[in-house]
Amino acid sequence: MMLSMTAFSRQQLDEVWGSLTWEIRSVNHRYLETSVRLPELFRSLENPVREELRKQLNRGKVECQLRYQSADHVDSSLELDHALIRKLVGANLEIESIASVKSGLSTLEILRWPGVIKERELDTTAIEQHALTLFKTALADLIASRRREGEELRVMVQQRIDAIRSIVASVRARMPDIIARQKQNLLDRIAELGTELDPTRLELEVSLLAQKADVAEELDRLDSHLKEVERVLATDDQKGRRLDFLMQELNREANTLSSKSAVVETTLNAVELKVLIEQMREQIQNIE
Repeated sequence: MMLSMTAFSRQQLDEVWGSLTWEIRSVNHRYLETSVRLPELFRSLENPVREELRKQLNRGKVECQLRYQSADHVDSSLELDHALIRKLVGANLEIESIASVKSGLSTLEILRWPGVIKERELDTTAIEQHALTLFKTALADLIASRRREGEELRVMVQQRIDAIRSIVASVRARMPDIIARQKQNLLDRIAELGTELDPTRLELEVSLLAQKADVAEELDRLDSHLKEVERVLATDDQKGRRLDFLMQELNREANTLSSKSAVVETTLNAVELKVLIEQMREQIQNIE
C-alpha cells in the first residue's frame, strides 16, 4: 500500500444540541507535524487527537480544525433560580421594614443579580465523545484519500520507470555501433594526417577511446536502481525517504552518462533521462 501525503477531509455531524465540523488537511513534509485547532469547550480533546494522528500517520504536515455551532434553542434555554429570587425579595422586604423606606426593587435588578439566571448546562462529555468519534471518521476518510492518490502516484512513477528502461535498452543496443564509429573516426583522422602509428600504440588508443565511450556500467547501475525502486514501491513500509535517495542515485548515473557521451544521440538520451527522473522525484515528494 502506498500513501500520498496530500489529502483533505471534511466531516459534519448535526444534532439537537448543535453541529460539529472537522476539517483535516495534509501536505508533504519530511516528518509528521501536526496542528490542532479546537474551540475552548473541546480543549480536552487535543491530546487524544494528536495521539490518534501519531498512530495512523507517519509523515506529513497535518492541520486539524474543529468547528462547533450550538443550536439556537440551546443558547436561549435559560433557567431562573427560584430559591435565590425568594431570598432576595425576602431580604429586600426585611430591609424596607427595618429602614422604614421603600427601595422599589425592580424585576430587572433581580435578574441582574449574580446566579439568578442559570444557563442550562450541556452534557459536554457526550458532545466531546461525538466530536472524537467524528474526528476518527474524518481521519479514516483522509487516509482513504491518501491511499487513492498514492495509487495514482504509483502508476505515474511506474510509467517513468518504463520510459527510462526503454531509453536504457536503446542506448545499450546502440553502444557497439557507437564504439565502432568512434574507432573508424579515429582511423580516418589518422589517415587524413598521413601519419603511421605503431600498431600497438594504435590498438592502445582505440582501446582507450572505447573505454571512455563505454557506458555499460552506468546502464547496469540504472537498471539496478530501477529494480530497487520497484521493490520499494511493492513493500508496505515507509517509502518516501528511500525513494528520494534512489532518485539521487539515478540522477548521478544520468549525469555520468551525459559526461561520457561520445555522440549527440547519447547526450540527448541522458537529458531525457534526467527529465524523467526529475518528474519521478517531484511525485515521490508526496509519498509517505
